[in-house]
Amino acid sequence: MPGTVTEAAVQALPFILGGLLAAALLAYVGTPLAGLIATRFGAVDRPGAARRVHALPIPRAGGLAVGVAFLVVGLGLVGLAVTDAVPLSIGSVTTAELAVLFGGAALAMGFGFLEDVAQLRARWQLVFQLLLAGVAVVGGVTIGVINNPFGGGLIVFTTPFAVLFTVLWIVGMINSINFIDGLDGLSSGVSIIAALTLGVISMTTGFDQPEIALLCAVLAGSLLGFLPRNFHPAQIFIGTTGVYLVGFALAVLSILGTAKVAVALLVLGVPIIDTFWIIVRRLLAGQSPFTADRGHLHHRLLDLGLGHRGAVLVIYALCGVLAVLSLVLSGTGQLTAFVGVVVVLGAFLFVVTRRETDALEASSYDEEEADQAG
Repeated sequence: MPGTVTEAAVQALPFILGGLLAAALLAYVGTPLAGLIATRFGAVDRPGAARRVHALPIPRAGGLAVGVAFLVVGLGLVGLAVTDAVPLSIGSVTTAELAVLFGGAALAMGFGFLEDVAQLRARWQLVFQLLLAGVAVVGGVTIGVINNPFGGGLIVFTTPFAVLFTVLWIVGMINSINFIDGLDGLSSGVSIIAALTLGVISMTTGFDQPEIALLCAVLAGSLLGFLPRNFHPAQIFIGTTGVYLVGFALAVLSILGTAKVAVALLVLGVPIIDTFWIIVRRLLAGQSPFTADRGHLHHRLLDLGLGHRGAVLVIYALCGVLAVLSLVLSGTGQLTAFVGVVVVLGAFLFVVTRRETDALEASSYDEEEADQAG
């Protein structure tokens, strides 16, 4: 097991929970305003467009509320911690790393909002994602060391490999959140589970980073405050604004201090494997990796007869189980669990997709099952 909760984390727990609640409240209050801003700038999913079957226009830049709550509460609490006004130290995270986290998150939110308004082509989305990864690398946030999953000790990467690994990690994380953003409340809920898991693991003796736990709690709180209006039937979508912000923040938080990449890889195993399968299948079919279709796990669950909420809750449950495994397993156990998820989920998607190939085209969307969500 990763370890028990440290004394420093226990002392900081009321402050951490307070940060979560403050962020949730700010996001909840700010979500209607985010909807108004999105509508004002035309970031709206309208009925009748491709893969949009809802009856009313729905704003898609709800990530503005999530991002503002994360930045305002996160920066405020870090400021209090730096002044020793609270029982929490920021010792393991440098000023440069905090600048990468908050500055990169703000930039990600800006890039995402631009995409929500202008609906840019996939190549420009990739450019933005690479720029965000570049911000992290230039700021010194790289995956230089990870725990050896096959035994004790550490695996140290060379600088070129660390840079490449970091870029792939950040871009991959953003796209994993993006690709699972297909049903009301799905990406938001999965991200909450991931943020809380990273926060809990950061409080244990294996990591002892209550400051990272605080930042994870603020991110989770921001998403919790947004979720009530995003769950089915959604009043607002998180949009690319939120996808970029959340994907970038989760990727960086899993790197800061002692890298928790293996934990993030396991708890986000469902969207990561789903993304990998989708990209491979589309490339083998001679299609762009960003081509719209019904090959995602949540679409497969809908095709099996689950309702909108049912499919979302099943994926929540899967991610919850993986979160628990990431907390109770370590090293080889986490690797074994991830491989097991790869095999089982990959086999499920392969079998169901082979049986229902005709349903993969965007034109085959059923009006009740193919609700576009954020």
